[in-house]
Amino acid sequence: MWLVGRWLVVLGLATLVCGLLNCHPGAGRLMLERRCQASAWTIGRPLVAGRGSALRMDLGAPATPAPSLEEPKQPASAFVRRVRYRGKNPVKFEEKYKELSLDPATVAKVLAKGGTPAGMHVPILLDECLLHLGLLEDQREGLPPQLVVDCTLGYGGHSSAILGKLISFGDKSKLLCLDQDPIESNKAEIRLRQLLGSNAPQNSLRVVNVNFRSLKQYLADNGLLGKVTALLCDLGLSSMQIDDPSRGFSFKAEGPLDMRMDPVRNNMTAANLLETSTPQQLSRMLLEHSDEAFHEPLSKALLVQPLPTTTRALRERVRECLARDCGLGAKDEVNNVVRRVMQALRIEVNQEFGALDALLVDLPEILAPRGARAVFLTFHSGEDRRVKKAFKQGVKDGLYASWSRDVVRASAEERRNNSRSACCKLRWCTR
Repeated sequence: MWLVGRWLVVLGLATLVCGLLNCHPGAGRLMLERRCQASAWTIGRPLVAGRGSALRMDLGAPATPAPSLEEPKQPASAFVRRVRYRGKNPVKFEEKYKELSLDPATVAKVLAKGGTPAGMHVPILLDECLLHLGLLEDQREGLPPQLVVDCTLGYGGHSSAILGKLISFGDKSKLLCLDQDPIESNKAEIRLRQLLGSNAPQNSLRVVNVNFRSLKQYLADNGLLGKVTALLCDLGLSSMQIDDPSRGFSFKAEGPLDMRMDPVRNNMTAANLLETSTPQQLSRMLLEHSDEAFHEPLSKALLVQPLPTTTRALRERVRECLARDCGLGAKDEVNNVVRRVMQALRIEVNQEFGALDALLVDLPEILAPRGARAVFLTFHSGEDRRVKKAFKQGVKDGLYASWSRDVVRASAEERRNNSRSACCKLRWCTR
């Protein structure tokens, strides 16, 4: 009986379909045309429509593509899937695509929280730098065209403000920007050229990809030695370098132990430095470059095979040494030591103190003899000691007219809006 029931159901469905086709001959015709078209396409023969509702197949005609019965599809627009990441907010540098693309709302949100958007750098003590460089409105009267040097271009925040002030000094004023990082200096020059505009003289801005230790030689080669009216040197790292894991400047994300500011001309990475150093040499670096109290046990632990080759591996090696030999285990204590270790390695890799010492020696010859000013931003005691000593000795020797006995620091509001300004010290001198 169940078999008879199934056949009755099938028969009823067939009757219903036939009835629908009879009521809507156009629908049945369309189904027949598509079935025939598919068959003709398969054997490579075109379909020829007759005057009636039927279609016949022309077996003698050459094989041509069959006309489509569907409406032509519009070309799909290019679609790029956004970066995928875990959780609600991006964490890794490469995941912060809105910040990297300078989305205005996202950038404003990050800045409002006191952070620095990925791929950007917020200039520190900007107004104070302009004041001590003598570039404010009430300091311009009677001054000749200016030649200003920014020894560390970076993202171009300070240079952008300086360029805006130089316009009021006349077309003959010039800004010379130096940076040893070829990756960031090219990007910064594009931003500055856009800010300068097409109406301003293009020779009023010059960007040179060299270390500031070569500034004296560059000025001498171009007939500008002793003509610089204002010089700014913002020491330390740019936020773009810190935030990019591939540069290896921070242990917050996994990256190669690199730390080179000039990866094109400098072949010595931090990993290479560990390979070629002895425990005595590494201990000296930690003590002189970062005042590290645990330099002796750390220098031995860091050179145990296998040597760390990534930032996270370095942090883990330091953590193990502190827990085993120094009795330190708190996260904040460990991280502070890791920062000092990485600072010492970075300074040695890039020969930062050698470059700073060379600039301080050449500074009296670089600056114009009367009224020229220099401003230095330092970020740790090793830098500040050198600048303070050079300025103090320069005043005694009659090379400088005055210098800042007291450092200038970021205000409470700036420290709140930009946490990376907390450790910055500004010192200035005048000829």
